[in-house]
Amino acid sequence: MIIARSPLRVTLGGGGTDLPSYYRDHGGFLISAAIDKYVYVTVMRPFTPGVFLKYSKLERVDTIDEVQHPIIRESLRLLDFKTPQVEITTLADIPAGTGLGSSGSFTTALLKALHAHRRRMIHPNELAELACRVEIDILGEPIGKQDQYIAAYGGITCFDFHQNGCVEASSLHISMDTLYELEDNLLLFFTGFSRSAGSILKDQDTRSWQSDQEMIENLHYVKELGLRSRQALQDGELTLFGEIMDEHWEHKRLRSPDISNPKIDEWYRLGRANGALGGKLVGAGGGGFLMFYASDRGKLRQAMAGIGLEEVRFRFDLEGTKLMLA
Repeated sequence: MIIARSPLRVTLGGGGTDLPSYYRDHGGFLISAAIDKYVYVTVMRPFTPGVFLKYSKLERVDTIDEVQHPIIRESLRLLDFKTPQVEITTLADIPAGTGLGSSGSFTTALLKALHAHRRRMIHPNELAELACRVEIDILGEPIGKQDQYIAAYGGITCFDFHQNGCVEASSLHISMDTLYELEDNLLLFFTGFSRSAGSILKDQDTRSWQSDQEMIENLHYVKELGLRSRQALQDGELTLFGEIMDEHWEHKRLRSPDISNPKIDEWYRLGRANGALGGKLVGAGGGGFLMFYASDRGKLRQAMAGIGLEEVRFRFDLEGTKLMLA
């Protein structure tokens, strides 16, 4: 049996500039942090021929073409499983549709496990590119490259998305004191809303390809905020980082009316009034997790608990996609 795991992630700055519709013309930049919440994929060879799948559904088919799960189907095709005899199971610490990049994490874990099943090694950069090929190039999802890359690399990582499609990854250079303080003061609260990011990202993607001036200028500004966030973190200026998060959220909300709603806006204002310097919805928006940078963790936790929002505590993951058993 092969067991692989990939971390979920939170974006610390520059989110949205990783879509090809933007970076192909302007270049993108963001900071992402892998967290210790994971997607797990197991791969084993059953006793009988066929493809056996266990996720939110059960599948038992004879050929790859019959597989309904699109990412599994295309990953098996990509690795050229001509006579399949494979069983794949997936589990996750946090459900999909919550803004933490679970689709990219699943794809990287799956490809890592399938390569191990074939006794092949794969570098994090190659793993991320293959995952992007499956989700973006083959399946045509209107998503960026952040999720696949941060899942493959782990850590707190800066990504430059070049116009030629290449992605450059570099670790964020911060002191251990800053790292621990950042880890302690970033708080995640589940809004209770799960959503698909597809419609929100599709609108951004379409408008970017059409060179919509308002969208392009918004993403220019968000990229600059990402660069400012990197500098603030490297300088240990965490109060400034929290304030930039607030500025980032205000600009992110302008991209689409579907990114937020009156209830989320109300919760965000409550957080800001009770110990949060800044925050945002993690992911494309519309639901999932509210992330705050807190100047007063106790006060913020008490306020969020008072309205029934559950906190999910986390630490940073420094390993990326890895094999747990092979």
